[in-house]
Amino acid sequence: MLFDIDGTLVDSNYLHVHAWLRAFAEVGVDVEAWRIHHRIGMDGGSLLDELVPDESAERAPRAKELHGTFYKETAPLIRPLAGGRELLDAVADMGLQVVLATSAPEDELAILRDVLDREDILSAVTSSEDVETAKPRPDIVEKALERAGVPADQAVFVGDTVWDITAASRAGVECIAFASGGIGRKELEDAGAIAVYDNPRDLLEQLASSPIGRLRDSG
Repeated sequence: MLFDIDGTLVDSNYLHVHAWLRAFAEVGVDVEAWRIHHRIGMDGGSLLDELVPDESAERAPRAKELHGTFYKETAPLIRPLAGGRELLDAVADMGLQVVLATSAPEDELAILRDVLDREDILSAVTSSEDVETAKPRPDIVEKALERAGVPADQAVFVGDTVWDITAASRAGVECIAFASGGIGRKELEDAGAIAVYDNPRDLLEQLASSPIGRLRDSG
């Protein structure tokens, strides 16, 4: 089982939106919050390519730096989503590997891992250090599979954005999606999610009949 973290296991997507909004304002680039939200989960460089006009491109590196600073200021507000920890426990108890397949920078990842507090059941973890470009490219998913030592057809990815679904699909991995990242159910389904749940607790309550249950039953 490959898990994204932001918006999937912890309630942090809107903190990222706010951090980017502050960062763009600081460097003098006018970007509306809804445009940022739609791209949360996308590789940071790709997000900037889409949101920062060509004439402001020289300000993009500073905006990225400020986003990290402002996001870390909100660390005390980050909480696990309902059922997040319990879902990881249940997956581990099923005998499946628990892998954190994220492209978060190492400093942000340290905060997220501390919030999750499940180091003892993790088989592998990825970060932005492992790939040059993250989602929607499949690289981070492929790296997670490599570290888990399993082929794509023996894994399921869990995420919360269309970028998660696209990256998993390009790596040949089926993707479960949560609405907890703020993306509508239909948009997630249209992107290719094989199942959509409200949040980790919703999936946990239906675990036996979910694609995770079927993965376990397949051996």
